[in-house]
Amino acid sequence: MNYSNLFKSLCLSYFLLLSPLSSADDSDENIASEPDDNIIVTVAKRSEHAAEDLALSVSVINEEELRLINHRHIQEALNRIPGVNVHRGDGQEYLPSIRSQVFTGAGACGAVLIMEDNIPLRPMGLCNINELFEANTELASQIEVIRGPGTVFYGSNAIHGVVNVLTPSPEQGGKVSFEVGDDGLYRTQLNTGHVTGDHGFNISVNGTTYGGWREASSYDQQKMALRHEYQGSEWQITTGLSLTNLNQETAGYIVGEDAYLDPALTVINNDTEGFRDVMSMRLWSRIETTLDANSELTFTPYVRSSDMTFMMHFLPGDPVEENGQDSLGILTNYTYKITDSSTLRSGIDFETAQFYLKQTQENPTPGSPFLQATIPAGKQYDYQVDSTLISAFSSFEHQLTQATSVNAGLRLEWLEYDYTNQMNSGRLTESGETCGFGGCRYSRPESSVNDFSNWSADLGLTTQLTADSLLFARLTRAYRAPQATELYRLQRDQIIADLESEQVNAVEIGLRGAQQSFRYELAAYLMQKDNVIFRDIDFFNVSDGQTKHSGVELAMAYNWQEGIYWDLSASYGSHRYDYDEIQSGININGNTVDSAPKFQLNQRIGWANDSTHVELEWIIADDYYLEPTNRFTYAGHDLWHLMMRHSFNNHVDVSLRIHNILNEKYAERADYTGFTAYRYFPGIPRQASVSLTYQW
Repeated sequence: MNYSNLFKSLCLSYFLLLSPLSSADDSDENIASEPDDNIIVTVAKRSEHAAEDLALSVSVINEEELRLINHRHIQEALNRIPGVNVHRGDGQEYLPSIRSQVFTGAGACGAVLIMEDNIPLRPMGLCNINELFEANTELASQIEVIRGPGTVFYGSNAIHGVVNVLTPSPEQGGKVSFEVGDDGLYRTQLNTGHVTGDHGFNISVNGTTYGGWREASSYDQQKMALRHEYQGSEWQITTGLSLTNLNQETAGYIVGEDAYLDPALTVINNDTEGFRDVMSMRLWSRIETTLDANSELTFTPYVRSSDMTFMMHFLPGDPVEENGQDSLGILTNYTYKITDSSTLRSGIDFETAQFYLKQTQENPTPGSPFLQATIPAGKQYDYQVDSTLISAFSSFEHQLTQATSVNAGLRLEWLEYDYTNQMNSGRLTESGETCGFGGCRYSRPESSVNDFSNWSADLGLTTQLTADSLLFARLTRAYRAPQATELYRLQRDQIIADLESEQVNAVEIGLRGAQQSFRYELAAYLMQKDNVIFRDIDFFNVSDGQTKHSGVELAMAYNWQEGIYWDLSASYGSHRYDYDEIQSGININGNTVDSAPKFQLNQRIGWANDSTHVELEWIIADDYYLEPTNRFTYAGHDLWHLMMRHSFNNHVDVSLRIHNILNEKYAERADYTGFTAYRYFPGIPRQASVSLTYQW
């Protein structure tokens, strides 16, 4: 049976069956509960909780802030959060960082769990490091970020943090907007919701065309999210469908020390044939019911599909990768109130997926005789992975006193990969010939089955010090199973990747509070990470690395009565190698991990009244090392952005956004390799855009 065709044919019927359309009437009754003054998040426990009561560091970018930012790239939103440092690539690409170095290369994918509506965007072990561009962040109602390891409600990949994007609900009203900007930017957005009796509907659509400020760097992007909510007397059912499409021309690195300072070089694209085409679909239903006065049950079935084709312009020979996945699963959550002060939450999760990957090089490899001999044209990888995941968790919460509460949780998880190599094994050409200079670069292991068993734990405490301040502390253990590409996409002499799951043990303590117009959160953390997966100097994927991560994060906000406000997000972190490894004749033990600036600052000062909102944003990006030996650095940069929005009446808004108002020359990302020396993604020069919005 064709798994993919069966999967896709079931999607429409699944959407209709799990969205009851009976018992509707014509009243405009609000189906959601009345909001309170607290910031409500769902990312910590799969259900709504006040963020200020949680024993962890969680940040929220709400709808009003997202509306002002009006981001075109997710970096513009996430880097307002302390401890988060997203490096922007070309188009919609990015590299993530939460309480860590910026992740790149082997071991990078899956370090942060990415979700939409509390459902991971990709199957466990089958992630894509750029996958956040598949979420409808541009029209999200809220973006939630756990800084540090996730809770036991989520398993593999939640090792450094969690990002959860919430799609709009029917209560959010409606708007349509049109935006134009420099370098051929055109964007249209539509969001509309309606509530009728027990039912609510919402549709949000975002379409963007951008010509690019560098040569051959345009993209077209479309996203749509549909949502249906049913509020019955016994059942509450929310169903969502997300569709995304991205067609992108990709500009590569520019090379040469400080090349980003030369305006003539920054617009050049030496990889004019580079591209990325991505399509994705996610369909889910969250079904909730109250069993009795003390217990509730929630189960969330879902299906997902994605396909991507892109040119790997950063590799010799510019091979093209094709990959895709079809997956389905279910998340469950049973809540039992043992006493007035004790609650138990438990669940069993299941997921199955089918993933394929092909890598093909059309033309001979240019360059030295060594490259030409070891990287021949033709098919280089062709494999399929069938994965199965089963996990169980339990979390206990107890109110010790009126001021103090504790929580403790445990999760067990089993993940299996059934890998099938669909071409010859070893370091051979597609036709089975032996390459010169000792063998071909790309190595394919024999078909095999691999499984990984892991556990995580979470222990937290909160205590109310005063009416306005709360102390929290947390001990966690988290894990990340090896990704399929790390196990089966090998190089050189390696024929088996004997990898273990990465593990993190972490402790953090924090203080948060609010007094009239002032609010703050201060957190300090220490993390020890073992079995770090990386590619060594012999191009082997190994998992015997160790790193240490420690730091302090501060979020502050002050509001004056005149409508003036000041927001601050700052972090200081130390991210170091903690094992012996010789690179270029230097033992890197104790060195700072590359792409890990110590200090980051984001300040915003603004003014808002009933009709006008103006904000000036100042970003300080500290210097950082470009490779493990710490011999080469990027100097860092300061950026200023301006955002303005004015409402002429209750329906019409005009917004202005100016990026990099001082036209600073900077690098979005810098690194150093033995092949190219210094290389950079140049930073975007001053750009402006204007949007017109009609809302109802």
